[in-house]
Amino acid sequence: MMAWSVRWWGRREVALVLGGLMLGCASGPERVQSPAADKARELLRSTRSRGGNLLLRCEPSDAEVYLDGVVQGVCTDFGGGANGLQVGVGLHRIDVKKDGYWPYTTYYEPGSARAGLTIKLRAVEPERGGAD
Repeated sequence: MMAWSVRWWGRREVALVLGGLMLGCASGPERVQSPAADKARELLRSTRSRGGNLLLRCEPSDAEVYLDGVVQGVCTDFGGGANGLQVGVGLHRIDVKKDGYWPYTTYYEPGSARAGLTIKLRAVEPERGGAD
């Protein structure tokens, strides 16, 4: 039985073998044809190019939702089903605002899973002053 080891080869031999392997693969890997392989390719393709779907639950429910400074609607528009806030690839700023409440701001970078966000805005307390 003959055992090969890299330590017996010189640098030139190792470079020739690696070069041959690279040239043999230069045309790319063979494309495997099967329903499972096709489904895996489609999943990879969709996760690379996909943005995100963010479900929002807010109190008050009629608070306005801003995506990167642009109003998108109110929280109830993005509360369930397929009606989540559609967010593209990358980091985005989400603001939720309503008059009489402190604004809420967060940042969101979509991943491969649907995300949910529950927000409870706090009411702005009226100024308390002494009576004159």
